[in-house]
Amino acid sequence: MPRQGTGFPAALTIVKVGGSLVADRDRLRRVLASLADGEDGPVAIVPGGGALADAVRTTQGALGFPDPLAHRLALDAMAGMARIFAALEPRLVVTQDPAGGLAAGTVPVWDPSPLAAGHPEIPESWDVTSDSLALWLAARLGAARCLLVKSADPAPGAALPDLARTGLVDAAFPAFATLFAGAIVLRGPGGDRTCRGSLSERAA
Repeated sequence: MPRQGTGFPAALTIVKVGGSLVADRDRLRRVLASLADGEDGPVAIVPGGGALADAVRTTQGALGFPDPLAHRLALDAMAGMARIFAALEPRLVVTQDPAGGLAAGTVPVWDPSPLAAGHPEIPESWDVTSDSLALWLAARLGAARCLLVKSADPAPGAALPDLARTGLVDAAFPAFATLFAGAIVLRGPGGDRTCRGSLSERAA
């Protein structure tokens, strides 16, 4: 995918902050503060849907409405969590245009609501959650790294398909990873683990 924005550094990191971190309020606040402080360099934040998305799953299970509608409601859940993150850390700015936010010098939190209109690159199913959307955005913005902040650590030596099988990332994540040339890092309570190096690192 071509780089869509200008005016922000090439060493951009897309950071997906899992909604499951809501269960650890102190850690969530620390994570958001560190991102606002610039400890990971220039970043754009992708919010997980957390309990808001879980409510969509539960309601779909009870009522049986189709996956495309559930996908759109889950995007709304991500948008809601973006606003919660900005309320917890006021230096974050919610935007539907993270490239524009970066160019303006802010720390953007992505509101993915426009994707509810549909996008040919994004299947409307539970196989695609905020994990894969973070990779999609990272590829779209030409980011150097996609960092997923999780409430659990990956198993030692686990490859991307293993992470998908165990549910640490969504089912579509390995496929979306093929569209992204940068590094993929998971940050659990135990620290960072590089799951895949950048294209240049892999070619070395």
